[in-house]
Amino acid sequence: MVIAPVLVLTLLTTLLGIMYLDYVVDPEKNLHDFPIALVNQDVGDTFGAQHVNFGDQVAAGLQQAVPADEIDLRVLGINEAQLQMQSGKVYGAIIIPGDFSKRLGIFGVGSVVPGDIERPIITLQTNPRTGAFATQIVGRIGAQALPQVNAQVGKQLTEQVQAQLTPAPGGPPATELSGVTRVALESPLQIVTEEFRPLPNGTGQGLTAFFFALLLLLAGVIGSMTIHTMVDASLGFVPTEYGPWFVHFPPTPISRFHTLLIKWGVLVLAASTIAGVFVIVAKSIGMPVDHPLGLYLYSAFAIIAVGFTGLSVLAAFGSAGLLVNLILFVILGLPSSGGTVPIEATPKYFGWLAEFEPMHQVFLSIRSILYFDNNFSAGLGRGLWMTALGLAIGVVFGAVITRYYDRKGLHRAAAAK
Repeated sequence: MVIAPVLVLTLLTTLLGIMYLDYVVDPEKNLHDFPIALVNQDVGDTFGAQHVNFGDQVAAGLQQAVPADEIDLRVLGINEAQLQMQSGKVYGAIIIPGDFSKRLGIFGVGSVVPGDIERPIITLQTNPRTGAFATQIVGRIGAQALPQVNAQVGKQLTEQVQAQLTPAPGGPPATELSGVTRVALESPLQIVTEEFRPLPNGTGQGLTAFFFALLLLLAGVIGSMTIHTMVDASLGFVPTEYGPWFVHFPPTPISRFHTLLIKWGVLVLAASTIAGVFVIVAKSIGMPVDHPLGLYLYSAFAIIAVGFTGLSVLAAFGSAGLLVNLILFVILGLPSSGGTVPIEATPKYFGWLAEFEPMHQVFLSIRSILYFDNNFSAGLGRGLWMTALGLAIGVVFGAVITRYYDRKGLHRAAAAK
């Protein structure tokens, strides 16, 4: 009565502590394969008598400045970069415009010739629909890498402007650059940070998708536990207590398999109702839901998939199935969901868990429905397929194990005295 509960709880909470703290303690230290697009549209320009392309130099400088073991810097065209931003496959983009070299040349000449000039612009785009934490990481990466590139470009531009001012042998004396001009040339770039498709109000900076997915997971897990207990009580397999009152009906002569079928049927009815309640609540509190039907259908599907598997586990392991469901769906699922901290900013074993953990698949689907216009390539396609696979595994596992118990004569009846 004493040692077993303490031991089980100690092991369970140890796993809980490791999973929930390890993924959030130092996300930037755990960065790996964090995807950012690099778009170089610069066509180059003639500087003096020489054709130069400062965009190529900036792109090369960024590839050197960004740590390759942490950042997956993808060199893409503007169309492909926008497609990957729209599907959440990259968390941000660094864009060098087509007239970058031309503007840089004008800036270099304008620094020593009277007239109005503007600094050449490099745009750092964040992707807020992938989450607030991912946006912060993109901003930090830009803040570290772009100033280095700015200094490198400034050094080259200063040298080229000075070379233009150096006369031929026997000509007039060379013109020296003023201190103000040197300062301007040494930091010639203007870094502009902007959001790509900003989120509307009522999205919690990209957290509503995570919490909605969490609601679906909890509905499936808690629903399976509740239905398992209440149906068993109605069938007389476990007692029911209401305060000081105690009721224990006579056991019903029914097989384990048919009992599981009843529980599955109750869960389908409950999931159809709960999914509608969640959508109505979301709309009523001002959460943007552009595709309510799609959100409802997938929500019901996800609750059914999680609940069916949860009921099958309980049918197979009995009371121990509660711990199995807790570990499978909650302890391992939430940290590996990618809903708060990107998978690429967690220890690598979380990426392995995300390949099959239900929470990650549900989160990708809900995020796609809420933020990416039901885009299958943004995770909805994978989420649907993996949810269907999870449902199939739950149905097959539950049917096989209960039929096996029935054939072996392992009926749910009190032992003969």
